[in-house]
Amino acid sequence: MTQAVIDAHHHIWRQADLPWLAGPMVPRIFGPYEPIRRDYGIEEYLADIAGEGVVKSVYVQANWAPENAVAEARWVEAEADRSGWPHAIVAYADLMADDVRPTLDGLAEVPRVRGIRMQLHWHENPQYRFAPHGGVADDPVFRRNLAALADYGFSFDLQVFAPQMEGAARLAADHPETTFVLQHAGMLEDLTDRGREEWCRGMRLLSAQPNVTAKLSGLGTFIHANDPAHVAWIVRETVDMFGPRRCLFGSNFPIEKLWTDYGSLLGAHRDAMAGFSAEDRAAMLHDTAARVYRLR
Repeated sequence: MTQAVIDAHHHIWRQADLPWLAGPMVPRIFGPYEPIRRDYGIEEYLADIAGEGVVKSVYVQANWAPENAVAEARWVEAEADRSGWPHAIVAYADLMADDVRPTLDGLAEVPRVRGIRMQLHWHENPQYRFAPHGGVADDPVFRRNLAALADYGFSFDLQVFAPQMEGAARLAADHPETTFVLQHAGMLEDLTDRGREEWCRGMRLLSAQPNVTAKLSGLGTFIHANDPAHVAWIVRETVDMFGPRRCLFGSNFPIEKLWTDYGSLLGAHRDAMAGFSAEDRAAMLHDTAARVYRLR
């Protein structure tokens, strides 16, 4: 019997709403993206996952213009009302605003919103850079706004590179009432021995915080491929540190569609998990996501 899967990280979008898709094509962290410079609606996503045992999914914000954060969540909610998918939403909120609560109030009115993502990753390579600097996690304004998430019951999808993980671990330790979901298993981009060691050190710091869960997603981001050996190494190391009940699968579709299809991507993750017990595989592919994102 095919293991039931929750895809805890995918996007649907309308090109007109996304500045990075509507303007000139500038290569991003995942490289050139001409094949996905178009609408990617829920019907295409459902066609992509057909026959793969995916039973529920979580939409993660796709970087609409920041002032349209609530509008993005409302649009996804309307798509879910129409089609039944997705089942939960991770929305955007500007945690560097003077007061994020008006945005959170608006998002709290959208029934499927479960959490917030504001990308904190910064890198010496400008193409890999998103945040204004690498220390946003220590910024007092950011921290004050992040503390408000607990009042709404929202999780925080945490996106950082290895050099930022020490600060991210402090952030999680200082906000134990908030669940943090580490995006893309910590975004391993330096595949040298030194880079892997730095990533492992940072991941151990994060795994020591019981309110941090790791998302096994976006593993092809920096190699522009679905490499089963690469997936297996990251899955093995991440699960060894976090445990299967603090790991969850996400496809990062349609980004990964640039170099693979959904069945091959999910197959690489299933193969990487093959040595675990059925209970542990169920946790990574379904149960952890259901718990973290409160899916019924």
